[in-house]
Amino acid sequence: MLGDLVATAPAASVVVLNPGNGDAPFDSRWQARADALRAGTTSTGEKTKVLGYVHTDHGNRDIDAVKASVDNYLKTRDGRLHVDGIFFDVVSRDCGPGNATRDHYAQLRAYVQETMNAADPTAADLVVDNPGTAIADCYLEPDHRTADVFVTFEDTYAAYTGDGWLGGNVFSESGGYRAGAELDPSGTAFWHLVHAVPDTTAMRSTLRTAFDRGAGYAYATGTRMPNPWDESPSWKYRSQTLYAATLG
Repeated sequence: MLGDLVATAPAASVVVLNPGNGDAPFDSRWQARADALRAGTTSTGEKTKVLGYVHTDHGNRDIDAVKASVDNYLKTRDGRLHVDGIFFDVVSRDCGPGNATRDHYAQLRAYVQETMNAADPTAADLVVDNPGTAIADCYLEPDHRTADVFVTFEDTYAAYTGDGWLGGNVFSESGGYRAGAELDPSGTAFWHLVHAVPDTTAMRSTLRTAFDRGAGYAYATGTRMPNPWDESPSWKYRSQTLYAATLG
């Protein structure tokens, strides 16, 4: 799978590496894989960004344990950064009492930024939060933002084309669901992950739909649960990245 990704041209925009649910050592073997991926060039002329996977249990995992998982990727023996940021998974979508849950994730983002800056002040950090569904708009408030990118859909193709799409990337208690474009000046704040996509035609439809729904990043794969993320899609990455490039 990693070989397919390295060989893909144009390269994928973002790749998430997940050794042992984020807690197996990010050793020299993994670092070499990350470095090879980061050498890829995307359709927009940028380099592939590689993220380390960290689970958060909806904000219930002890923050020191989460930080230790972050350190696994960012505090390496050679002192170099081999990733471009962190992908926080199993993220809560709700603000919490007095925005406490939102602030928990804001603290984690700040920790990633500070740790990367200490290792390399010139490095641009990328933090992704994955609630897998629309997220409360408090997470994108100026001065309280918890991530650069939010995965606001992670489910099957059937759900994506049916009732699984709730109607927007963000929601508020008073206003319901909306696209959230006003919170996304760069056009890259939202990411849709769709699995059990039946064929190449459906893959292309998925990407078109994702961008129409305000996603700046999208990925479609035909693989299925219990883990649709550990195999390459049958149509391989090149056809997907080439088609995505035609959409913007």
